[in-house]
Amino acid sequence: MTRFLASRLLQALVVLLLMSFVITVLMTLMPGDPVDMMLAGNPRATPADAARLKALYGLDKPLLDRYWHWLQAALMGDFGFSRLYAQPVLTILLPRLGNTLLLLGAAMALTLAVALPLGVYAARRPYGWADNAINLFCFAGISVPAFWLALLLILLFAVELQWLPASGLGPVGGEGWWERLPYLVLPVASLTLASIGGYTRYVRAAMMGELRQDYVRTARAKGLGEGRVVWRHALRNATIPIVTIVALEFGALFSGALVTETMFAWPGMGKLIYDSIMGNDLNVALVALLFATLTTLAGNLLADAAYAGLDPRISFKGDGA
Repeated sequence: MTRFLASRLLQALVVLLLMSFVITVLMTLMPGDPVDMMLAGNPRATPADAARLKALYGLDKPLLDRYWHWLQAALMGDFGFSRLYAQPVLTILLPRLGNTLLLLGAAMALTLAVALPLGVYAARRPYGWADNAINLFCFAGISVPAFWLALLLILLFAVELQWLPASGLGPVGGEGWWERLPYLVLPVASLTLASIGGYTRYVRAAMMGELRQDYVRTARAKGLGEGRVVWRHALRNATIPIVTIVALEFGALFSGALVTETMFAWPGMGKLIYDSIMGNDLNVALVALLFATLTTLAGNLLADAAYAGLDPRISFKGDGA
């Protein structure tokens, strides 16, 4: 186990190092100069001011020198200063990270709470009217564009019915979770409705495969109840591929909830990454994208750990699971 964790930690460090360099190169290739963008709205700015700011931010140095300077500072816990927000990177990023984790955690929990029983029910009665209705619901959710679904929810529940707020994080000065809850309902509903279809199909396919296995027929022949056979035996084995999908999808959602966060003005990581890239704010974009990469790697590690709990035959001996 120790060897496995050490190997995965080393792999994660290598991936983060490579990603940091690739992101730095790609951000450098973007058109437009960050300092010129900063000074565009200042009519009193002079070429000397631009040169001084470029020297201050290290933009007058070669790419490799800039990257090495950033890496040394990052290893000491200094992730730089945001040119777009005029604040330290972590000061901007940590609140956005918390908002995104709240949004995605609630959406993921609700999605699995609905997708698991729906997928199991459809797998137990394949090709019947209930299975067809569930599949129709799944394909509708998969096919609907995220921005259109978000707009429809806003028009219905915020504009027409006026039950919920259309956007934002909560009232100014409100820190209690109950004050943020109404603002969380629509974005969570949007992400959940867009994700349920795919997860339900995954669960259905995995369960249909497990219910055909010999051990299920043996368990039924021994007189075990149908509920115990399905929920305790078949679902446990079917969960293994689902855990992999959840781990990969959570990392993708972490950086890909841009549409939902933009439509509902939710100040999360997806919108922060987009704004920092469009504003050519290298430090913020770099650290935010590295956090998204780290989330994906952590999700995969947790998935590997979950495999051992779901299937005792899986061990961590050697360099891999």
